Amino acid sequence: MTPELESLNSALQTKVGDVLSAVSALTEDELNRAPSVPGANSCFVIATHVFGNMRASVLGIAGGLDLRRDRSLEFVASGSLADLQFAGKTVSTDINSALLAFDPSTLDERLLPSQELWGDGTPREESRREALLHPIEHAGIHLGQILLTVDILVHSRANSV
Repeated sequence: MTPELESLNSALQTKVGDVLSAVSALTEDELNRAPSVPGANSCFVIATHVFGNMRASVLGIAGGLDLRRDRSLEFVASGSLADLQFAGKTVSTDINSALLAFDPSTLDERLLPSQELWGDGTPREESRREALLHPIEHAGIHLGQILLTVDILVHSRANSV
């Protein structure tokens, strides 16, 4: 793996760990509870969405694997911390394997992702490098949402005792 791919892999692995660490102290009920704010999502939903985006961007778009993604299902997901840990470990392992086999000479190749892998909005052409960078930024944004949601839930827990 080239130094650039090692850096991208490290950043992706760190984001998976950060997401899992952020939700680790929540009860199962809290993990699956959205704050009472219009449009808010539970931490489980947000984490599931982050991992779905990583799979789509790294494995599907950049890696060219034939993946199926039902993004709408990410936003109704629920489960346990163990479920998220399994999903995080799986996406981490899959990303690591894909980047180990990745041909760095193709990083600047331009691609037009399918709507299914792109998600919301109109897909736009991007390089494989951009497809590898996007989920790092995306995960960082959603990690902020997870941390705020955790703060709200923990505050609510403390005030209900």
